[in-house]
Amino acid sequence: MYKARLSSILDDVAERSHGEVIDLPDGATVEFLTPPDAAGGFCVMRGVIPPGGIVPLHSHADAEAFLVLSGTKQVLLHGAAGPEWHRVQAGDYIDVASGTPHAWRNDSDQPVVDLLITTNRLGQFFREMRRPAGATGPPTPDDLARLGALAQKYGYWTATPEENAAVGIYLPSPGHDPDAHERVDITVLR
Repeated sequence: MYKARLSSILDDVAERSHGEVIDLPDGATVEFLTPPDAAGGFCVMRGVIPPGGIVPLHSHADAEAFLVLSGTKQVLLHGAAGPEWHRVQAGDYIDVASGTPHAWRNDSDQPVVDLLITTNRLGQFFREMRRPAGATGPPTPDDLARLGALAQKYGYWTATPEENAAVGIYLPSPGHDPDAHERVDITVLR
């Protein structure tokens, strides 16, 4: 009975809108299931990463817990042997400890839907990171510069384009052709 009820709740979260929805520079969307300024210190969000979407290598003091509700993607975590890509799918749980460098990429042809539980502070960061109204397409160098300034404001670490490229993530740079197909280099996939 409990398992069936939990499954029903997770299906509802994966498929329906409940709160404020914002667009992020990478094309992902975040929906606040609890407000980032709610009492209690926690923020619960529903995130959708579109096909081809990436979240560049970064870290922050805020712990995050992800439950993949639908789809498959890759997560880069630093293990004993260095950075390693892991494939995750619906039903998988990913716990990202405070200060852990990590990245995401949806290399599938379907959106990935996650339930994310983190701090109110990281929820506020997401809210401030929202993409300007009317912006479309992949992140621009201006989007990345704005993200860098915001990360600095919050004390978050973001990898350089070279550090991202070393793990197979290629970011737009000045003179970047957004219509060109990006190279995908899966260095380590577990």
